[in-house]
Amino acid sequence: MVQGVIKGQTRAIAKAISLIERESIRASDLLRELFPHTGKAYLVGITGPPGAGKSTLTNQIVKVWRKQGKKVGVIAVDPTSPFSGGAILGDRIRMNDLNTDPGVFIRSLASRGSLGGLSPAVYDTALILDAAGFEYIIIETVGVGQTEVEIVELADTTVVVTVPEAGDDIQTFKAGIMEIGDLFVVNKGDRPGTAKMKLLIENMLDLVQLEWRPPVLVSIADKGEGIEEIVDQIERHHQYLAISARLAQDRKKALIKKISQRLHNLFQQNIISKIFTSSEFDQVLTQILKRESDPFTEIDRLVQKYCPWLYESNE
Repeated sequence: MVQGVIKGQTRAIAKAISLIERESIRASDLLRELFPHTGKAYLVGITGPPGAGKSTLTNQIVKVWRKQGKKVGVIAVDPTSPFSGGAILGDRIRMNDLNTDPGVFIRSLASRGSLGGLSPAVYDTALILDAAGFEYIIIETVGVGQTEVEIVELADTTVVVTVPEAGDDIQTFKAGIMEIGDLFVVNKGDRPGTAKMKLLIENMLDLVQLEWRPPVLVSIADKGEGIEEIVDQIERHHQYLAISARLAQDRKKALIKKISQRLHNLFQQNIISKIFTSSEFDQVLTQILKRESDPFTEIDRLVQKYCPWLYESNE
């Protein structure tokens, strides 16, 4: 499977990602073998409120890069199905015309309720696509309000997509959304209010001190208008990051986030779940409800029993 991924074989890539999604015990071994072959891909996050046309915009951006001869991977983070727990696959359906292109790989991942609209498997999937030789990897998020900030910790360039009617949403986000975006796109620019929306974002950017001044562009994605300018600005931001040494700094932060996430998952799987399934835990809950004890005392006692080293390190 490792050799197949490195050679860019679609079947091997798909099987590797499925292994990650299933949280198989073999996943770490796979990623360990692939990691030396990573570090070359450029990650672009595309986020924004539902209905902003993110998938259509992604589709058009991929086409521009394909004309340039670039291999592109797309990770579409879909809402989780309430029945199967899997991705609803809406984005892959909308990008159907790219599925037959051997230079494009599209995979939908379920958000599974993860904050920020990002699945825990997104980082590992990006590593697999990186090892497979994809030069650009687009991560398109669900887009769920202010929790969109999580994509910033993973993507090299974050594109925030909005529409002319979303003025109230932008006002709500204020400075927070200004810090999310490296590039802002007012999509569906043939609708009334486009100029007003563009001006609103520009005015908000004037209130924030930023080393990189994000450009505010207008597109009509379903007609392919404004797409090449977006691609040019993504490349311009890429060059800025490389020259300013920000690219290495940002990737270091992303790595810290990933390590923290993995340690948290291991802690939850091996310690917290052990506590919750222990025979004494129900008795602890009963004592607290009867006010015979309190949560703080019981938490300390459980930590002392299952993780005594936590107290030792603080002495």
